[in-house]
Amino acid sequence: MEAEHQLYILGPRRLQNELLARFAERETEMTLSCLCCESQEEIPLLVDIKTRHTSMILLDCEDGGLDESLRTMEALEEPYFRHYLVVLFNVKPSAGIEELSLEIGVKGFFYSDDPKEQIAKGIHMIFAGELWVSREILSKSYAKSRKGERPLLKKSNPLTERETEILALISAGAKNDHIADELCISPNTVKTHIYNIFKKIRVPNRLQAALWAVKNL
Repeated sequence: MEAEHQLYILGPRRLQNELLARFAERETEMTLSCLCCESQEEIPLLVDIKTRHTSMILLDCEDGGLDESLRTMEALEEPYFRHYLVVLFNVKPSAGIEELSLEIGVKGFFYSDDPKEQIAKGIHMIFAGELWVSREILSKSYAKSRKGERPLLKKSNPLTERETEILALISAGAKNDHIADELCISPNTVKTHIYNIFKKIRVPNRLQAALWAVKNL
């Protein structure tokens, strides 16, 4: 049976990566094909962006801290971020790369000490449209946006400031209850804002809204 999902593990040839590929094929509760690659040239650039949500690149960051991990991401050409779900793994907890990575479209992080069962679960959740990011990182990222360290509004943005705040939280993977707590508003008010956001930017769901935010905010 042909696999419905494709996973590319991009990094140096390591036994660990080969074992992770075989484990992911068995344990992610989906039809998944995994391939280990040493260069991005081995990964086909998808023509149909609709297949983006069935194809993932796991980018190996084992060889360094912040600077080395940034260079690893910079080496992956921009079209791959548009056409694939990009996830970092073997991340060092002290590297401090998460917030910047979220800004450029990374969908999750697996750390060097994460058990393989947790990685398999995270892969499944990211394919399902979720971000695999700790609440602590999400809170830090949102706090920076509120302090103005990242611009929330552009001239072409059709959303109100409050709607833009909510869209930023949606893009960070926050659920309605968390958004309500962060902004001190009711869950029903959050639902109303989300309905208006989807209508204004013409998207059907949270994932498409997050993609719109990456391109326009």
